Amino acid sequence: QVQLVESGGGVVRAGASLRLSCQASGHTGSITATAWFRQTTGKEREFVSASTHGGNRTSYANSVRDRFIIDNDNAKNTVYLYMNMVKPEDSAVYYCAAQSHIRGSLTTVEAYDWWGQGTAVTVSS
Repeated sequence: QVQLVESGGGVVRAGASLRLSCQASGHTGSITATAWFRQTTGKEREFVSASTHGGNRTSYANSVRDRFIIDNDNAKNTVYLYMNMVKPEDSAVYYCAAQSHIRGSLTTVEAYDWWGQGTAVTVSS
């Protein structure tokens, strides 16, 4: 089993930067990829970004490409999401997720086996 704990959420103004962290514990050696998703009330959870472990492959949603950066620090078992030039539409609860084995998809909820509890981000205009 793997446990994921997110941190770093908060309230920021539009245009600011924020760093989210996802700390993994447990059988971290079984993780093949880690991702960030986000969700707002009444909407489905949507993909934000993902990074494979060891394969150096990253993926971003079009809405955050060129603004967000995912960074995997294997030594710390931590994945970061650097959020730059944030917009009010980035407001959501952000969830960290991890895969237990390599799958073809990095962008679907169903591709991930473990989830954190989420950290809330609010961007004011």
